[in-house]
Amino acid sequence: MEVKDQLPPPYSTAARRWWSKETVAVVTGGNKGIGFAVAKKLAEKGLTVVLTARDVGRGKQAVETLRCRFGLHNVSFLQLDVSDPCSVEAFASRFRQDFGLLDILVNNAAVSFNEIHSNSVKHAETVMRTNFYGPRLLIEALLPFFRRSPSSFARILNLSSRLGSFTKMPSVYGARLTTFEDSEKESEYGYVRKVSGPVVIADGMAGAAMYELVRVGHDNLIGEIIRLEGNSATIQVYEETAGLMVNDPVLRTRKPLSVELGPGILGNIFDGIQRPLKTIAKRSGDVYIPRGVSVPALDKDTLWEFQPKKLGEGDLLTGGDLYATVFENSLMQHHVALPPDAMGKISYIAPPGQYSLKDTVLELEFQGEKKKFTMLQTWPVRTPRPVASKLAADTPLLTGQRVLDALFPSVLGGTCAIPGAFGCGKTVISQALSKYSNSDTVVYVGCGERGNEMAEVLMDFPQLTMTLPDGREESVMKRTTLVANTSNMPVAAREASIYTGITIAEYFRDMGYNVSMMADSTSRWAEALREISGRLAEMPADSGYPAYLAARLASFYERAGKVKCLGGPERTGSVTIVGAVSPPGGDFSDPVTSATLSIVQVFWGLDKKLAQRKHFPSVNWLISYSKYSTALEPFYEQFDSDFINIRTKAREVLQREDDLNEIVQLVGKDALAEGDKITLETAKLLREDYLAQNAFTPYDKFCPFYKSVWMMRNIIHFYNLANQAVEKGAGMDGQKISYTLIKHRLGDLFYRLVSQKFEDPAEGEPALVAKFNKLYDDLTAGFRALEDETR
Repeated sequence: MEVKDQLPPPYSTAARRWWSKETVAVVTGGNKGIGFAVAKKLAEKGLTVVLTARDVGRGKQAVETLRCRFGLHNVSFLQLDVSDPCSVEAFASRFRQDFGLLDILVNNAAVSFNEIHSNSVKHAETVMRTNFYGPRLLIEALLPFFRRSPSSFARILNLSSRLGSFTKMPSVYGARLTTFEDSEKESEYGYVRKVSGPVVIADGMAGAAMYELVRVGHDNLIGEIIRLEGNSATIQVYEETAGLMVNDPVLRTRKPLSVELGPGILGNIFDGIQRPLKTIAKRSGDVYIPRGVSVPALDKDTLWEFQPKKLGEGDLLTGGDLYATVFENSLMQHHVALPPDAMGKISYIAPPGQYSLKDTVLELEFQGEKKKFTMLQTWPVRTPRPVASKLAADTPLLTGQRVLDALFPSVLGGTCAIPGAFGCGKTVISQALSKYSNSDTVVYVGCGERGNEMAEVLMDFPQLTMTLPDGREESVMKRTTLVANTSNMPVAAREASIYTGITIAEYFRDMGYNVSMMADSTSRWAEALREISGRLAEMPADSGYPAYLAARLASFYERAGKVKCLGGPERTGSVTIVGAVSPPGGDFSDPVTSATLSIVQVFWGLDKKLAQRKHFPSVNWLISYSKYSTALEPFYEQFDSDFINIRTKAREVLQREDDLNEIVQLVGKDALAEGDKITLETAKLLREDYLAQNAFTPYDKFCPFYKSVWMMRNIIHFYNLANQAVEKGAGMDGQKISYTLIKHRLGDLFYRLVSQKFEDPAEGEPALVAKFNKLYDDLTAGFRALEDETR
């Protein structure tokens, strides 16, 4: 509806009075869509506009947009829920106090409504209260405030659409017993024959496809076909199946389980099948997810700033081509790409402006047929998104944790596993990756973990900030997507949550970004596979897990990697998968851990004993490994040609310490050779002052790679100089130089070695490198002076 169509003639006295600054208008549901456009138009004409919304945050954001972006300062916000009589009464009282008289009321607030048998009774009641009784209630409350002078132009506008008609409202019983809607033919329905936990067997499913999405029962529970036998289909249901009965309907959707991809994903929180939890909580008003709830994953009404590339009519586009950018937030530019399976000649491309996910922004013509595209695309979660080619990964994934970056590095596009018992610090490493890694985007999947643990992530992540190169502090959530599927949610949804997360990660990879995906934990995902397998009466393998466990894990981890993306401009992206594994009791011989270690290239093994000694990150340097060290050698050679030799020496020292510990327990430390004493002290330096980090301090929560290299260089330099001095130096009265003498004479240098970790990266790389370089030179000079003194 055009606002100008409803305006009075410009030549009338009432019109001049209407356009004066004294004219007051109320627009309900003005935070988005038509209501927002009406409020903007009226404010541009000079009216005093009172914008209302049920959600306080969105209402204030809309007013802020009108004021800051469009310079309309004659707009105010008042909270109003037209379906709540108390809210209407409070609004009327506040309006009278702040504004007094009213000239125009625009009733725009509404709740969408689908076919009646696809909505819950509670939702239907909300629709009736909001769409039908709400406007009447508001009019009755505000009617006394309308201007009554002859010169006033009082108006009440009730915005509606064809969906507001009652002309076609079939009952659920009519749908079940007599006929079906035209769009839902009888051939699209099966019926329930058997229910076993999350597994449902349905008959009458001839023509169904594997992994097809279905709606089960009268509550329209979401399910997925996982086995077909003749006319029967076995369905895993992603919601609680209590209350399902034999002969309940099963509706085919003729499409696979898919996710919605487009602007609005970042900063959002989804469940395992990409239902937005915040939206569900607001609509249901409950802490629990209602059964059968159907909510779009992305808000279709939010307006996004669309900026097309330099393209015009007649230009050719193929799958994967980037044709526009959208301002997602201050951290991310969202690149809009053509779906991989589309191509054609441009017949229309939208000009720069604000568009929603429902608006057509591109139209292509191919072989005489025209096809329209929005900024939204869907993709089946079990199908990997296509790429031009896979590339060899050669850039390290920098986490800010010294033990990971220096000793057991991963690459952008690598596969990592973090096995560890409860309390070993898997979450600390996950947060470090989310906050400090050199990834552009992070997808965090909480798969089957405890509800309190996921709640902690939901509370902590929005508070975490990252410092940009220009010094700005930005929230980590601006580059993060959370998929929360806790242990008290249906088991089957765990299995889908992993695929939901990796598909979202691949979407951002195709834009040319480096994405890190954390799956916490794959053990719970494997347990979901085990339960579904048991319900299907499949032959169990080790510990009851299905025989195809390793194959499923491999197919998941294979979706990681560095790739050359489809389409133009030419770009590369990567997906790094970090899978946390929770073996029972920390037993690494667990089938899930064993299968994972046979697939991944990096193993960060967490040690319960280290965690009990408060050594974090509790990565055991004796059992962990990385197979990417060789692939990263060119990077290390370019960064620092000595680093590879220094790291090898550090590993040797730590391994030698483990061998010496058995001897020390037998004969004591004093009985060791001087060289072995130096090895033990250097290993202690490495363990306590290099490998351990304090995540709650500004100087040690994040360690840049240059700081990691210099710290290790100085420690190993001390080790080499001490060994050389002991081997060739003779002390006073013919006594050889001992480690005790070294530590006594060079105690200040030893203290500076221990204190390296306290250097704050905020001082900048040049300042820190100068300090570390001076310590290196002072160590050399100190040992030379010691040798000269004792010669």
